[in-house]
Amino acid sequence: MSRHVAIVTDSTAYLPTRTMERHGITAVPLTVVLGDRALEEGTEISTRALAQALQKRRPVTTSRPGPAVFEETYRKVAESGATGIVSLHLSAELSGTYDAAVVAARQAPVPVRVVDTGMIAMALGFCALAAAEAAQSGGTVDEAVAAAEKKAAGTSAYFYVDTLDYLRRGGRIGAAQALLGSALAVKPLLQLADGRIEPLEKVRTASKAIARLEEIAADRAGSAQVDVAVHHLAAPDRASALADRLRTRVSGLADLHVSEVGAVIGAHTGPGLLGVVVSLR
Repeated sequence: MSRHVAIVTDSTAYLPTRTMERHGITAVPLTVVLGDRALEEGTEISTRALAQALQKRRPVTTSRPGPAVFEETYRKVAESGATGIVSLHLSAELSGTYDAAVVAARQAPVPVRVVDTGMIAMALGFCALAAAEAAQSGGTVDEAVAAAEKKAAGTSAYFYVDTLDYLRRGGRIGAAQALLGSALAVKPLLQLADGRIEPLEKVRTASKAIARLEEIAADRAGSAQVDVAVHHLAAPDRASALADRLRTRVSGLADLHVSEVGAVIGAHTGPGLLGVVVSLR
């Protein structure tokens, strides 16, 4: 049993299973409530089932993991040999997941540092990977936290959604409330800023909005060495085409990830989502 610093995150990081296994990252699942059924993200509800439920306007909500779930996770990780844990989670502005982890950390058998990354999706995933790489290199808890925080500071996330209606229903749009009303007729571009989803631009057509999303991401990358993630929900062809264009436009591209978001983010964005995460190396 090796002694090490372990990395815990949550299911909204949307890291591939093989990547988590390779880096020793544990993800705690959030829950999607579909009608009267509570289903764990990643194992008990598919994005296809979620998209169908949203299109049929069935009631869909999301729920954080309870502190007991984190307590059990920390216990198991400690039993595997961890002498310290870094627990990295989606923005506390968007979910109570961070708060539940803080409560559980007080009962953990080893020291736990809980970090509100202010991120979501692969913006969170890149933070978890940075922390894991630091830990695998023999880094301390503090060094792993510092690596994650540095990664978060150099990471930007931008989103296109077909409609703001799903974000409005879930109460997740913050200042984007200003775009409601007549703006529901346009194609909004959003960004993650200070842990909140904020309005970025309003574009009249889907094709122009996606072209603008590409331009914003390429400008953010500039000539720096970056990792990029392209996310979607029920829009694989759009995502693949956008990723191909970014491969051409981003000169310093290191790694490019293309993936469908899970049910938790999907419940608040709706089908048609495209997201681009740009993370400085």
